[in-house]
Amino acid sequence: MKRGNQGRILLLLVLVLAIAGFFVFDLGHYLTLASLKARQSELEAFVAQRPAEAIAAFFLLYVAVTAFSLPGAAIMTLAAGAIFGLWQGTLIVSFASTIGASLAFLSSRYLLRDWVKARFGIRVAAIDRGIARDGAFYLLTLRLIPAFPFFLINLAMGLTAMRLITFALVSQAGMLLGTIVYVNAGTRLAGIESTGDILSPALIGSFVLLGLFPLVAKALVGGWKRRRLYRRWRRPRRFDRNLIVIGAGAGGLVTALIGATVRAKVTLIEAKEMGGDCLNTGCVPSKALIRSARAAHEIRTAAAYGIAPAELEIRFNEVIERIHRIIAEIAPADSVERYAGLGVDVRRGHARLVDPWTVEIEGERLTARAIVIAAGGEPSVPDIPGLADCGYLTSDTMWQALRGRERVPERIAIVGGGPIGSEMAQAFARLGAKVTQIEHGPRLLPKEDEEVSELVASILREEGVDVRTGHDATRIEGRTLIVRAGGEEIAIPFDEIVVAVGRKARLTGYGLEELGIETSRTIVTNDWLETLFPNIYAVGDVAGPYQFTHFAAHQAWFAAVNALFGSVKRFRADYRVLPWVTFTDPEVAHVGHNELSAHEAGIDYEVVRYDLAHLDRALCEGAERGFVKLLVQPGKDRLLGATIVAANAGELIAELVLAMKHGLGLNKLLGTIHAYPTLAEANKYAAGEWKKAHKPERLLAWVERYHAWRRG
Repeated sequence: MKRGNQGRILLLLVLVLAIAGFFVFDLGHYLTLASLKARQSELEAFVAQRPAEAIAAFFLLYVAVTAFSLPGAAIMTLAAGAIFGLWQGTLIVSFASTIGASLAFLSSRYLLRDWVKARFGIRVAAIDRGIARDGAFYLLTLRLIPAFPFFLINLAMGLTAMRLITFALVSQAGMLLGTIVYVNAGTRLAGIESTGDILSPALIGSFVLLGLFPLVAKALVGGWKRRRLYRRWRRPRRFDRNLIVIGAGAGGLVTALIGATVRAKVTLIEAKEMGGDCLNTGCVPSKALIRSARAAHEIRTAAAYGIAPAELEIRFNEVIERIHRIIAEIAPADSVERYAGLGVDVRRGHARLVDPWTVEIEGERLTARAIVIAAGGEPSVPDIPGLADCGYLTSDTMWQALRGRERVPERIAIVGGGPIGSEMAQAFARLGAKVTQIEHGPRLLPKEDEEVSELVASILREEGVDVRTGHDATRIEGRTLIVRAGGEEIAIPFDEIVVAVGRKARLTGYGLEELGIETSRTIVTNDWLETLFPNIYAVGDVAGPYQFTHFAAHQAWFAAVNALFGSVKRFRADYRVLPWVTFTDPEVAHVGHNELSAHEAGIDYEVVRYDLAHLDRALCEGAERGFVKLLVQPGKDRLLGATIVAANAGELIAELVLAMKHGLGLNKLLGTIHAYPTLAEANKYAAGEWKKAHKPERLLAWVERYHAWRRG
């Protein structure tokens, strides 16, 4: 048995024995008002004869009662006033109660914190963030209201991440007034018949009002801080519009659409192309390229389906032109004309913040009560000597740079082993290029579980990609990339080099620095997506923490509603159930925790796995390489996360996203009819694997006996 578990068992045993002894030996009758009044003169005599010993004994007893959460602390507080007087009694009780409460706090944390964190990791993390931000205010409010049982507060706070010193100081301050009231009442013990004589409805009401003081004080302090924050600028007397949105990518378009839908006056500003990166250089063109590459791969491997493969000719210029046709077909949905028709005032040009309410565009100044920054991101480019001079490509530039090429570049080096690098490596290899993929880390797709990375890497290698993990790009000499691995330098010749090491937020040129808006890798926002200025919000790549189109659109709802209705009701952005997909073949889809993130978060989980090699439709499709892996809360059927590696995994994950979002367990999933034969059955069969692992063996043994009896 681990030493930590031994300590917990020992502490739990001590607590159980102490509480049991208290009730078994009826020690509680000593901590009643009648007993105190009967023994008051005896206790006063003892204090007069041996004051130091009396104080020490009373202090330790009070600490024990509060530490073990035993009933009687209120009576002991009265006793302190009766036998020690107001000021000395208050001093003793104040420190004894704080020490006892702190011991209860620590006991709760030691015994239960890890277990609660493992069982309810996502919720606990959210509570801990709230405690870090406002915990002292909430604790003070609870301590000022005697209606809340103090022992429950001690135990509950022990389950959070609140620091001990914060808990102790706030508790002592918050309990002081109530302590004085009780100790003072104890000095007039003879006139008290019950604790109701102390806590009259009027007094309790006063405490409740006092308990609201920290929240009122917080609001006043917040208002004062906002005044100081905005005092450098003169606020317009009236505003031209309700909302200005900077950037017409996914985040900006959704923000503007919501604003216009609720009849606000909205201005949307875009310096480049409507639709942002996703439409013009990211999601749409890359998926169109991947589809063409998959068609080429299907022709090349047609023999596996009993079809003689035809001669394959890659018309690369037509592949690229198809991409641009698809962009053009989608573009009207994101166009100036469409949004103008929806009531949005669309402006083209570069926007710059002049003050917290004013945006300048092409020399014109526009004012609004709220501003949402949705400026997006751009590819990160590493500082590799020679890279700037070699004409490198990124996901932003390749679609124009490759336009007009009759043939796919013969040799392509791709720097980066994340989702973009892996998708492009497979696509270009399927189109006939000799692709070398460089990743400085030990594996591709480092945010996925190791088995996912290994499967994707093995498939890429089978399809001709030279995957080199653990290699560092050191420099470029002419059309040769020099990489280092294990102290050895290796030369990799290329015709084109693609940099795909990730993306970064666009943070410069918008006036953020002049306003003092904090940025690190992204614009710093709070849970409501507010920046330093409560009326300026940020969403999407520029805000993070994720860089997905659907994530930007999700954030946009919170930003738009908070910007327009925040004075009435604000909503904290919720990212607990966020799916993402890497569009390799097979695709990798993910929601919630995988084993890697659950382990890092210290969350207990059970793994359930179903291999597609057993799925009829996958065998029919020749798509049996892959699996569904579920992380399940131990002892329950609640999903903590899911990873699917499969053809169309991005479609299959939607059912599990819905289940996690709305708390549908695996039993509900198993009880849902899925059409046969479909790939979606894999989700149901994965739930079936969980059910088989938890079948009631004892009950089944009795059922077996029942059937034997029925057979005679």
